[in-house]
Amino acid sequence: MKILITGGTGFLGRHLVWQLAKEGHEVVYTGRNVEVARSIAKAAASPVEFVHLEHGSAHAREQLLACSQSVDVLIHSAALTSPWGSRSAFQHANVESTREVLAACQHNAIPGLIHISSPSIYFDFKDQLNIPEDSVLPRGVNEYARSKQVAEQLTMSAELPLRVILRPRAIFGPWDNALLPRLLRLLRYGRLPLLRGGRALLDMTYVDNIVHAIKLAMKLPPSETTQIFNISNGEPIAAADLFIKMAEQFSIPLHTVDRPYLLANLVAGLLECGAKLWPGWEPPFTRYSLATLAYSQTLDLSRARNVLGYSPVVSLDEGIARTARWRKQQGLQA
Repeated sequence: MKILITGGTGFLGRHLVWQLAKEGHEVVYTGRNVEVARSIAKAAASPVEFVHLEHGSAHAREQLLACSQSVDVLIHSAALTSPWGSRSAFQHANVESTREVLAACQHNAIPGLIHISSPSIYFDFKDQLNIPEDSVLPRGVNEYARSKQVAEQLTMSAELPLRVILRPRAIFGPWDNALLPRLLRLLRYGRLPLLRGGRALLDMTYVDNIVHAIKLAMKLPPSETTQIFNISNGEPIAAADLFIKMAEQFSIPLHTVDRPYLLANLVAGLLECGAKLWPGWEPPFTRYSLATLAYSQTLDLSRARNVLGYSPVVSLDEGIARTARWRKQQGLQA
């Protein structure tokens, strides 16, 4: 099978390239970082093809049309994932990229599209347990969530034989350069602030599990409707317990202190105001990033289990342990 992966030089993208190439698929992947692409190709089990492409640029659509010929499945994992950023940055990276992908799918009659979205579109600054895929979505809490909502709407309106949207929660693992580094910075803070007593239940997804879900989605039969699936490890864990596990695996002394959420939220709001006044400066934390550690958000995986046949292949404990070992092997700071 010939597979095109957008965002192939990113965290999830590189794992997709390696695992799909290992299974004997013909893999083409796009990305902005040529140096990273070389290292990915060098580590791949079989030859893979890289296309240097920046979504939203003048020639991105033509490049994508050219490299997606004869493709059986397009996996759209390219995205800007951040709790802070400008509307235009998220528009280019998440919305325009999806328009380009859909144009390529339709122009080259690609049978299957798997779009990687995010459960951030559910978030509404309150506890939410066992969220099903057909929940009524709130207005996006930040520019990232709003851009992912628009990207989903574009995908659902496309006329393709197979359209699948996956919403993986908090992906982590080797080569993660977003979620895990932020959590480790919190642990190294000295006195880790616990919001609302650290009782919030968090869902996470080890990277091998979302790759497994994508491979299952590739086998789905054509459908007239867009099929949407929540994905996670299915092991909700209290924030305080997660920090204990991480501190143990990464050998970081853990000292926690309870902090009032309302006060922390006020400080985050002031930092956001400062960031708006000084473009280019990113606040150390935002109201959204705080709230994700203060409020429970767990996903209902029933549809993924029943339709995809999904079951996590790596447990949360094993995923944290594997990631800690990898960082030590790479000589990275815990």
